[in-house]
Amino acid sequence: MKKTAGNKLVVAVRVNPQIGQRLRLLADVTGRKQSFFLQQIIESGIAAIEATWLPPDVLSQVRSGLIPPRQEASPVISDLFDGH
Repeated sequence: MKKTAGNKLVVAVRVNPQIGQRLRLLADVTGRKQSFFLQQIIESGIAAIEATWLPPDVLSQVRSGLIPPRQEASPVISDLFDGH
């Protein structure tokens, strides 16, 4: 990730071709950029992802507006998306 103008981050993400096609269709039909829809998806879904993946003490800090320092990933949490 890198910072750009306006204090926003640029994030590169790989998606499967079907998701890419759907994203391009949204952009083409609406006249908006693909990045607009990716931002909408992230902003509307991050709370659910945080609730699933963050430990309760870290989640409560995030919910209170405090972003704790980065932690190493716990080896005991399995990836929900393995094999998909």
